[in-house]
Amino acid sequence: MVELKDGLLNDKHKDQYWNDGYLFPMQAVSREQAQDWRNQLEALEAKWLDNGLPLPLNTYKRVNAQCVMPLACEIGLHPGILDVVEGILGPDIMLYSTEFFIKEPQTKHVVTMHQDLTYWGMGEIDGLLTAWLALSDVTSQSGCMDFVKGSHKNPILPHEDSSDENNLLSRGQEIAVDVAEEDKVAVELAPGQLSLHHGLTIHGSGPNADNDRRIGVAIRYLSPYIKKQAGGQDYAIPARGDCLAGNFKTYAAPDQDFAPEALKLYNDIRDVQTAVMMAGAKDNSGIYEKVK
Repeated sequence: MVELKDGLLNDKHKDQYWNDGYLFPMQAVSREQAQDWRNQLEALEAKWLDNGLPLPLNTYKRVNAQCVMPLACEIGLHPGILDVVEGILGPDIMLYSTEFFIKEPQTKHVVTMHQDLTYWGMGEIDGLLTAWLALSDVTSQSGCMDFVKGSHKNPILPHEDSSDENNLLSRGQEIAVDVAEEDKVAVELAPGQLSLHHGLTIHGSGPNADNDRRIGVAIRYLSPYIKKQAGGQDYAIPARGDCLAGNFKTYAAPDQDFAPEALKLYNDIRDVQTAVMMAGAKDNSGIYEKVK
């Protein structure tokens, strides 16, 4: 357990992150808060599943939920989580995306071993990280993430696309090298606990053999001073500090679920990111449409 003092990382924690490429677990929010967020998410799922959205509800949960769901922004902008992230990125932080990764009970869905930065058009940067928050008990049995220690010191490695319908990733991306089981570190988390990982850290997760949903929130944060190297100008929400560098278009958190103006902005962001994410893909994605 990474013990936080006043909610902050100390120098030892920071050194561990930069040495290993990840850090966990931190109790960033209370179990009660995590349960409340889970309750809100599941209420939203029940309300909007068949409510005539332009795209499937799962697409909105999995891609840029922060653009159309106030709950996703509430989580991504929570001070307790930002306090932890500030220890790595510094005082100026932008919220790039919030994604709900859910594995239903007794299902075979997996996330193949990959590096986050492979298809994001940002190159091999240090100024982006993922904070992964558990809203349920996340164990090896339920398909927790596995990290490969020190793998962030590699460049972006070759990846191959997979057509496996059980792969939760946008294009089924997987590093084109084998990862030995003994090199995987299981990232088990209790509700409200958080892990951090570098954008180049190799990671993935197995199926959920448990009887409860495995619910995690992948929150991507970036420094406002990094610049996207491919595609058009991308979007992010100012989260803390000075976010006026101009490298990302900024927008405000939504104040209601799936408002028309938010859905339009969502499509604009998705178009920009699809052009980079799906470039060269052989197949269409259920989440990102293939660029024609």
